[in-house]
Amino acid sequence: MTLKDEFARARDNGSAIAHFNVSDSTQFNAVLRAAKRADEPVAIGVSEGEGEFIGMGVLAGMVKAARDEGARVYLNADHSYSIERAKHAIDLGFDSVIIDGAKLSFDENIAMTRALAAYAKGSEKEVLVEGELGYIGTSSKIHATLPEGVAITEEAMTSPEELSRFIAETQVNLIAPSVGNVHGIIASGEPRLSIRRIEALAAASSVPLVLHGGSGTLDEDFVAAIKAGIRMVHINTELRVAYRKGLDAGLAADAEEVAPYRFLKAGADAVEEVAYRRIMLFSNRVSL
Repeated sequence: MTLKDEFARARDNGSAIAHFNVSDSTQFNAVLRAAKRADEPVAIGVSEGEGEFIGMGVLAGMVKAARDEGARVYLNADHSYSIERAKHAIDLGFDSVIIDGAKLSFDENIAMTRALAAYAKGSEKEVLVEGELGYIGTSSKIHATLPEGVAITEEAMTSPEELSRFIAETQVNLIAPSVGNVHGIIASGEPRLSIRRIEALAAASSVPLVLHGGSGTLDEDFVAAIKAGIRMVHINTELRVAYRKGLDAGLAADAEEVAPYRFLKAGADAVEEVAYRRIMLFSNRVSL
């Protein structure tokens, strides 16, 4: 199956594909174990910084090896801010790429996204291009307050009219709108997703909707958002927090331990549990 096939399956099932960012092989393997336990597909994403750390080509090879062993795992270049970086991911065989022009003007965003979509089509590879419409911040960390420039009012969210025009003029395969979501976790627990806006966007969209900034979102909001039309959910900060806490526990358990596979295990186990719970929730296999 291709990632396009998985989106069609999610649409038919009324579910969403779980997408997790990773920075190293420990997180990667933990997420794969979670997906195998759940018997569900999973998307692995790397931001520009994460990709530089782990190695884009290295990660592509890891995904290929996992697929050869039967895993339903797909690779995404998450938030590329330049055409060149996004093209590099396409050339490496990534399943999807996100060209993030959310901070640009509407017309500039369209122009950049359209150029990448044309390149992807010309590459003749099985790759999906995702555009982002509406600024929701950039940093996957815990925020004390709402990041500067992020607006979560109904007026500032992506409108159905903007969405339809953006898709028509760029020919993207996927679209990530602003619906009250924010990258990272807001310590106060806010904001909440606008389910009504998601429903309106889903009705206006000819391509699947992707929810970014899922970390910290209430389970009931996720369930409602998926029912309203979200077909992929991105989680990053939750995994980072779990990994850090697990590593701290692993190191504290034995201050003399120097074997990485021993002190990393607690971090890997924590990542696996977070990923498993999210996969099960997004695939509609958890009752609230």
